[in-house]
Amino acid sequence: MATIINNPPSQSNDSGGSMGMIIGLVILVVLGILFFQYGLPAIQNMSSGGVQINVPSELDVTVNQEE
Repeated sequence: MATIINNPPSQSNDSGGSMGMIIGLVILVVLGILFFQYGLPAIQNMSSGGVQINVPSELDVTVNQEE
């Protein structure tokens, strides 16, 4: 008579399933929103020349002293 051995299915500790992928996607979406909210305006301001300081062409520095 033949002996039949039924091996039990392998036990995997993958109880989270796709939860890690969902959390990763949420983090990527939040980082994308923050980049569009704060990163792009900062990059555009840097490329436009930064701070502009207007200096007049002539300065009147005469000082009248009374003796």
